[in-house]
Amino acid sequence: MRKSSWVFSSVALAAVCSAALLVGTSAGAASDDQALLDKAKSLFKPLPESPALENTALTPERVALGKALFYETRVSSDGRQGCVSCHNPAYYGADSLPLSLGIFGKVLPRNAHTVFNTSLLMAQHYGGNRATVEEQAVKALTSPVAYGNTSFEQVEKKLATLGYQPWFDKAFPGEAKALSVENWGKAIGAFERTLLTPAPFDRYLKGDTKALSAQAKQGLKTFIETGCAGCHNGVTVGGQSYQKFGITQDYWLVTGSTEKEAFKGYDKGRFQDTKNEADAFMFKVPQLRNVAMTPPYFHDGTAATLPQAVRIMAQLQLGKQLSDTQVADIVSFLESLTGEVPADFAKAPSLPVASH
Repeated sequence: MRKSSWVFSSVALAAVCSAALLVGTSAGAASDDQALLDKAKSLFKPLPESPALENTALTPERVALGKALFYETRVSSDGRQGCVSCHNPAYYGADSLPLSLGIFGKVLPRNAHTVFNTSLLMAQHYGGNRATVEEQAVKALTSPVAYGNTSFEQVEKKLATLGYQPWFDKAFPGEAKALSVENWGKAIGAFERTLLTPAPFDRYLKGDTKALSAQAKQGLKTFIETGCAGCHNGVTVGGQSYQKFGITQDYWLVTGSTEKEAFKGYDKGRFQDTKNEADAFMFKVPQLRNVAMTPPYFHDGTAATLPQAVRIMAQLQLGKQLSDTQVADIVSFLESLTGEVPADFAKAPSLPVASH
């Protein structure tokens, strides 16, 4: 064989081998992508297309009333506190404070969750002491730190004076007593059930593998393999179970919590409501949707940043120390859970004019 022919053959062979290698690498990457997607689908679910639950009437009139009541502050004992005070569109449905503030500036004992997607959680509040968003809205009215009213009758009289009777009549047609505390809860619940925030991760779960960046996919893989998905799973990536906060050691030793005075001891989670020692330090696992937009973190707001929260959770709950790369990857995945602020939520409504 002539030398030139041998060189040409060698080059051609190398090109064929390189092409085959590229095809093999591409096929392998596609296979890995599909395996990760399949695993993700077994652990998580995309948000539902509709927020309506069985026997829940989400009429436009009821949702509009609920939005008005959500933004209404004149019902509280100081005239300044409403749902929107702790769940502000500027802060992705939360308030950006370590511990929220109630009437007359009283410090609430825990950090406020985002109101987005909250109707899909197993219960409301860190201790799960409210079963639904409707119950939460009603019981907040007579909370000594939230609204501060002394009775439901007082609330109904305030609503009537504020000019809400026609609004309730329209939202609950045909009812003998349309303006009621029960319907306050139903209306606010109807509004809150519309506050769903589809995110890139939802598109990914529906089969669009390009919806996540390469780093976010690696973060998802790390999130699963590290064990985070053991608690943070389902449609809201958490919020569907209770777990002890501080499995490897007392949480305050790692978080630097200064909450001891608020509870005359450290916050014992569900125990505060049930008084059952089996519930000591058990908290509802927070949902992680929009978590990148709602610092600070934990029930006491002690983690200022998301990377800090990721490190602490790995240490406290899983006994693992994550590298900087692992933390950055997980944060990238968590950022893919950020959806848009619902357009209707971001615009404050016009409220009725009080009669005197």
